[in-house]
Amino acid sequence: MPTRLRQRLEQQHQHSIDMSPLLDVVFILLIFFIVTTVFVKETGVEVNKPQAISAQRLEQTVILLGITAAGDVYYDGSNIGVAGVRATVEQLIRKQERPVVVQVDKTVPSELLVEVIDEAKLAGAKKVNIATEAK
Repeated sequence: MPTRLRQRLEQQHQHSIDMSPLLDVVFILLIFFIVTTVFVKETGVEVNKPQAISAQRLEQTVILLGITAAGDVYYDGSNIGVAGVRATVEQLIRKQERPVVVQVDKTVPSELLVEVIDEAKLAGAKKVNIATEAK
């Protein structure tokens, strides 16, 4: 009799918690967060945007171009310059038609802004907007 009791106690100590259901739940949560996350490409530079009363929020799927105070034009963290705007926008619009938003520093000359807008329109962009901050 004491051996049976001893065997039973040893069997109870050998049992462990099954971790596979816990891992399944963790992976399902991970997949959920990956799928529901919105990925927005930023220009990669900080610009001091002008303020406007008529500022509106645009959809998330836009092409963001940034113009710094030094006059550099950026897309996705890369300095593409004014000459690179047309090729970049053409390539992105070829995949999916979407508006172009220019984040421009308020100290940038209007001539440079007009050049960037012209290049985007020549690339085939139907909508070109200027990013501002709401007053």
